[in-house]
Amino acid sequence: MLSVPLDPTQLRWQQFWVIEFEKKVIACGQLRLFEDAQELGSLVVAKGWRNQGLGSVLARHLIQKATQPLYLECLGQRLATYYQRFGFGPVDWDKLPRSLQQKFGTSKTSATLLRLPLVIMHCPD
Repeated sequence: MLSVPLDPTQLRWQQFWVIEFEKKVIACGQLRLFEDAQELGSLVVAKGWRNQGLGSVLARHLIQKATQPLYLECLGQRLATYYQRFGFGPVDWDKLPRSLQQKFGTSKTSATLLRLPLVIMHCPD
């Protein structure tokens, strides 16, 4: 089913929301909880189910369920553009909560070294 590499940090199944069809997971996403923020992550839709709005349904649901300031990280402008439709916008590094600076630090360093387009975003309340 969802044979994609998920970010192994904060991978707790209790934080996941899933969409199933005939007892198979066809989409998932999670809200990772940090001390002073939440992160929308691991939003994945199975190949045969893409472009049918399932990712949008999950994204909207997770945004609605967030109880703290909500952030995410995207590798590439295509994903950043996708999340902009839900109200997310780029955020400066120094505006991130400390817990997310620690979490995203490895991604930022790797993206800088490999010259990859990393976009960190925030969804206003």
